[in-house]
Amino acid sequence: MVVCGDDGLAHRLAAELRGVYGEQVTLVVPPNERTARPPVVGRARSASATLFDRVVSATVGRGGNGPGSGSGSRAGSGSTATATNTGSAGSTAGGNGGDAERVLEAAEITESVLAQAGVERAAALALVFEDDETNIRAALTARRLNPRLRLVLRLYNRRLGQHIEELLDQAAALATGNGEGGTDASTTVLSDADTAAPALAATAVAGTSKVVQTEGLLLRAVERPAAGTGLCTLALLSPPGADPEGGADLEPRLLPDDDEVGQASGRAAVVLEQVSSAGGGESAAPGRGGVPPFASLFSRRLRWSLAGMVACVVALAVALWVVTGIHPLRAFYLTLLDLFAIDDPALGASLGRQILQLLSGLVGLLLLPVLLAAVLEALGTFRTASALRKPPRGLGGHVVLLGLGKIGTRVLTRLRELNIPVVCVESDPEARGLATARRLRVPVVLGDVTQEGVLESAKIHRAYALLAVTSADTTNLEAVLYARNVRPDLRVVLRLYDDDFATAVYRTLRAAYPHALTRSRSVTHLAAPAFAGAMLGRQVLGAIAVERRVLLFAAVDVSGHPQLEGRTVRDAFQAGSWRVLALEGRTDTAPDHVLEKGDRVVVATTRRGLAELR
Repeated sequence: MVVCGDDGLAHRLAAELRGVYGEQVTLVVPPNERTARPPVVGRARSASATLFDRVVSATVGRGGNGPGSGSGSRAGSGSTATATNTGSAGSTAGGNGGDAERVLEAAEITESVLAQAGVERAAALALVFEDDETNIRAALTARRLNPRLRLVLRLYNRRLGQHIEELLDQAAALATGNGEGGTDASTTVLSDADTAAPALAATAVAGTSKVVQTEGLLLRAVERPAAGTGLCTLALLSPPGADPEGGADLEPRLLPDDDEVGQASGRAAVVLEQVSSAGGGESAAPGRGGVPPFASLFSRRLRWSLAGMVACVVALAVALWVVTGIHPLRAFYLTLLDLFAIDDPALGASLGRQILQLLSGLVGLLLLPVLLAAVLEALGTFRTASALRKPPRGLGGHVVLLGLGKIGTRVLTRLRELNIPVVCVESDPEARGLATARRLRVPVVLGDVTQEGVLESAKIHRAYALLAVTSADTTNLEAVLYARNVRPDLRVVLRLYDDDFATAVYRTLRAAYPHALTRSRSVTHLAAPAFAGAMLGRQVLGAIAVERRVLLFAAVDVSGHPQLEGRTVRDAFQAGSWRVLALEGRTDTAPDHVLEKGDRVVVATTRRGLAELR
């Protein structure tokens, strides 16, 4: 296996392949890299601890705008790739600290570098650079060197990824003779942002379903008491108030059996609530088109004014019809003429007709400023449709999202698909997610979140949850600590790279605020299992976070797996490893259904369970 990358995902993926699946890995990284940070080693641990203490003191005193956002955010990132051995990296992913992995340093992924890495003999190659173009260039070169190579690419651009996947598969088929290379020559395009965003969004909102969507099925999981009903129990959460890292009895349990569930009194569980067709999908967020919805063109006060004027016109027309006895349509027509002062005076007409003409003229005078205000508001709405919106007055119960980079943009899209109100905070006026926020008409506060008044502008005191997903750990941490000072009961989810650092932060915040929900998530921790599964030929459909662990959903062919073939769905269950949820494309799989050769099933599995199903 060969892994090429320039950030933490490459190191995490290499550790996953070695520690969980026992694969030999060659890791290719840039020389003297400043962005790639291997899983934490001794120096990074001490730096993280010092950094945590400094950020806590700076935030509580609120006197240090610099330490929380400056050079400290990259602590531990200066180590070169050759200084990282897989003994420490493997312990993070799976506890296997054996042989040191082979590490190559290369400023650019050229044909000679790939040849030196052994791509011509490798079974799979993962290209996980942050830059899409770099991954595409390297993939084209690798496909030429080894047409039977299994390729896994990290691309943010979904549409481009589909085209590249088809192109590389076609090239492999031609080079191997109409596809005789089979699945070994497959190309899989993944995005760490797409993998992690649903888990981050679901964690930030209580009661939000954890949804995994396949080509034909929609799997929906929710948190409920362990005694609650569901199709099956996917995980048992830690007891309330317990430290998830405090011991085997306090840790979350993935894929427990019925006996464990029955004995888990007082513990919440993640249960599979629904298996349905994926045709419906989630409800779309409003305002996706380029034209604003009609209700947003005018203010509420103006809409009530227009409604009042229309009611007056109708009342005058009805009164004229009653007084004069003319046809209702003619009465309405004459009322409009009187309203705009273009009818002849009602000289010689009845007193009632003259009074109604005067009233119509008065209503017409009142209508002019209302119409002018409507025109001005509509023009202003269209003019500012391409501008960023500000948080409206009285906003409450929303999610404050910090950071609109790759991850933040995907999380924002997911939250709006769930129709959850969001206020974004971004310091970079050129961030890629601003266009998405503008299109979805989501309020945005431009400013450094570590500065006074920025979180207040996002209405943090009335928010339901804070989701900090910027690329700087200390920025996320400082924002969370300050938000907790403002709202001790605020639900917070923060993205942290370093797992040991994240565990220390999680324990401290949980001890300091025992009645508030705190979650820390690592994007690489959520995404690496999907990339590793794709390198091994497994189709990982999605992942959900269960506290500090990850539960995977994968599609598996029954053929060639004695653990599945010839067994019923109930008997194929392996506690702690995997559970068959459904046959692909079917929503009514019975527990007594016998799995036959040729079937393809969707399973919930742990990382080690996925390795056993190879």
